[in-house]
Amino acid sequence: METASGKVGGAKFSVKIVTPFEKTKLAAYTLSAISPCMRLYSFISKEIQALLPPEENEHVYQKWLNNLSSEKFEASASRIEDLLDKLSICLTGEELDVVERLYNRAMKLEIDFIWSQSVVQQTIVPFSLLHKRPEDNLVISCDFDLTCTAVDSSALLAELAIVAANNLSEIDPSSDMRTTWSDLYSQYVEEYQQCIENIMPNEDKSIQVEGLDYEGLCKALEQISDIEKRATSRVVHSNVLKGLNLADIRRAGERLAFQDGCKRFFKDVLERKNCATDFHVLSYCWCSDLITSAFSSEDGDVLINVHSNDLVYEDSISTGDMIKKMESPMDKLRAFNDISKNEEAKASTVYIGGSVGDLLCLLEADIGIVIGLSSSVMKLGNHFGISFVPLFSGLVSKQKGLGEEGVLSSSNGRSNILYSVSNWDEIYAFVLGQ
Repeated sequence: METASGKVGGAKFSVKIVTPFEKTKLAAYTLSAISPCMRLYSFISKEIQALLPPEENEHVYQKWLNNLSSEKFEASASRIEDLLDKLSICLTGEELDVVERLYNRAMKLEIDFIWSQSVVQQTIVPFSLLHKRPEDNLVISCDFDLTCTAVDSSALLAELAIVAANNLSEIDPSSDMRTTWSDLYSQYVEEYQQCIENIMPNEDKSIQVEGLDYEGLCKALEQISDIEKRATSRVVHSNVLKGLNLADIRRAGERLAFQDGCKRFFKDVLERKNCATDFHVLSYCWCSDLITSAFSSEDGDVLINVHSNDLVYEDSISTGDMIKKMESPMDKLRAFNDISKNEEAKASTVYIGGSVGDLLCLLEADIGIVIGLSSSVMKLGNHFGISFVPLFSGLVSKQKGLGEEGVLSSSNGRSNILYSVSNWDEIYAFVLGQ
């Protein structure tokens, strides 16, 4: 209706349909508003049909679902998209921008319409609405490097250290410093890969083991913990982190590149007044100041609780020493359990991570979310009986276990299911709903 009345992007325009080109333009604008509706309903209906049990074939929405998930409806949606593509060929750049705005606007209106519908039963999505009361606390913990960030903090600190070393001397020591860092990294990778081979020797690492072998996983991660601790000790003993300026570290943290959607998620959850939420970052990062500055608001307020290591400073210049607090998967697990114990009331816990070192915390959380599921995490997880399920389909099963009071039913024993996502937008939709 907005398109037909000449309203595009909030502003009206006058249209005199005189030439065939103008007819083409108006047709493209109209299809831009129709196409996302067709595509969205086709997608949603197919997803719902795929999740319904085979025996559940008689309900009030059955005809509606059958129609929208049919090949005929899919063909109609595809024809509209193909026609829109053909009509768009002769449009100008400015007109294509209008097409994009119309498409996005129509999609947003459809999604807003769906979310505005009243739901009688308690639902697990959005997860934050299960924690509206003051006593219903929600604790969200996550890893930092390559879970929140787009780059590894150790690489960033190494570059800062190389620059600092170069500034301390008239003779350029950067090549020697780079060689030292390269040697440290190569030794760590070699030891880590050998450790993984020892844990899973000469076998098909893609095989899914039945049932969670939690004790075996703990023993394996204790071996990996030894590798991580030795690597950190070598970094300290080599003195490569000496001479870093605290102000430079904080500036680097403020400019640190994050994964798309990560900062928006934390900001919007914290601004929700109807959800009591605590945030914790658990990281092997050598410098908690880097993490703190990365998550600081424009006013300088720290938005999260940081559990990491600390560099030692003298007059704001690092000495090369480190206060070691978080070096291994076992350290992360202890910190996560301490966080849970310190909650005054029973809190629901969500853990978000993407590395092997996060597996124990992911399993301990009520909802463990693996972002960007890597082959190394999947292979080790499968070896010890962990199942990785896409978050969307996994939430359907969780919904069935949701009690009338909006409380997740507790299972007997530790679950072996972790939920996988490809980006922070999926996590945002799960916790906040949109």
